[in-house]
Amino acid sequence: MSGETQTSIHQAQLSAIEKLIEYHSTSDNFTEAIRLKSLNMLIDTISCIFDGRGSNEVKAFEESLGANEKGIFQFPGGPYLSPWSCASVSAMASTWSEACEGLPYAHGRPGLPIVGALLAMAVQNNTKLIDVLKSLVLGYEVGARCGGWLRIRPGMHVDGNWPGLGVAVAVAGLLGLTNEQKINALNIAACQLPTSLYLPIKTGNNARNTYLSHSAILGLMSAFSAKAGITAPRNALIEYAQNHALNDGLPVPNYKYSFIEDSYFKPFASARHVHYGVEAALKIMGKLTGSIDDIHSIVLSIYPEAATYAGNRDPQAMITGQFSLSLGVASAIRFGHMDPELYDPKLFFDPYLRKIEKMVQIEVNHSLEKTGVREAELMVKTKNGCYAEKIESLMGDPKFPLSQNEMIEKFVKYSKTSVKKVSAQKFINTLLNDRGELRFADAWQTLF
Repeated sequence: MSGETQTSIHQAQLSAIEKLIEYHSTSDNFTEAIRLKSLNMLIDTISCIFDGRGSNEVKAFEESLGANEKGIFQFPGGPYLSPWSCASVSAMASTWSEACEGLPYAHGRPGLPIVGALLAMAVQNNTKLIDVLKSLVLGYEVGARCGGWLRIRPGMHVDGNWPGLGVAVAVAGLLGLTNEQKINALNIAACQLPTSLYLPIKTGNNARNTYLSHSAILGLMSAFSAKAGITAPRNALIEYAQNHALNDGLPVPNYKYSFIEDSYFKPFASARHVHYGVEAALKIMGKLTGSIDDIHSIVLSIYPEAATYAGNRDPQAMITGQFSLSLGVASAIRFGHMDPELYDPKLFFDPYLRKIEKMVQIEVNHSLEKTGVREAELMVKTKNGCYAEKIESLMGDPKFPLSQNEMIEKFVKYSKTSVKKVSAQKFINTLLNDRGELRFADAWQTLF
């Protein structure tokens, strides 16, 4: 493909994103389906934030920022934070247990840093819930398209890269900036997208969990810079795409297309690649006769990308375990789940779990390499017989969405280290019963 043709493609991509920004500011496209999906994304992300706040590292991070970067926002039981420090804590915590939303088209999670960046601002500015959701949707749609277009290079991780672009536009939307200012905020962020490495996941270091914090702060800074009159080149995104992204980006669809409706919510605390084996193992365990001691062979056949990003064996750190196909299968067999509590050392290093994990063989199905199809088949052999399950679609996908009750159950379960059950339920009920007039700050107060 010639350089001229490639430039033309990039220009078309940028034009579609600019039309999207205008469309969302001038058209009444906020359907009931989009409202409910964005509300569930807000709820699900907050549940993941509350779960992550229970870790020692996030607690220490939050206390440190609270001592040095004060504001009027507060998480239950936490120090007062500014919008910037809240965004940092929220984005880090939301990905801590890897139980968060995602979008296959973007190969990432556009919503996490957006929610983190909007939370304190919404409370501080007494913003209506409906306006928070509309800003979330706008940022999500921009971030989703950028994720599909600006494909990262091998060895990189998406979290510290294009998600900041969606944050910039979402925050600009909540600030009430003009379309030109929103586009300028997008380009300010595009001028400084960082290179974030996949390496910490391989080595078991949780520096990866700071990447989305970086994206949230980049987006905030870019939006406020645009508001202040700071300018960026109109072709910054094209310049980045030509010189720093791979040339295998996906086409950006019509600006009216709703990507947020394609997003998924996770029932398990791990990378999405791992869920195929977990679901298959749970189904097999429902049919298994005899004891798990009778198992003598476990084989997981899966698409190549899953083995590339989640092929970690014998994980010794939480973040490596979240990207371990073999641990996911073993956890489902041993404990019947892959919830955040798996990463408690008592379960994570359970000798029986580790024995099963060593039994799991990973086979790459190379026939799926160029198809883009994601599927897996698990075969478990015991002395009593052979059991096999093929998984082609996952729970939480748009085709098999989590029910409203399942979303509520997840929120109550994941928020237990931050809020009381009665407060969690009151918060959810307040959000779900909104008819367009609820101030987000009023809903937030129900948590205390």
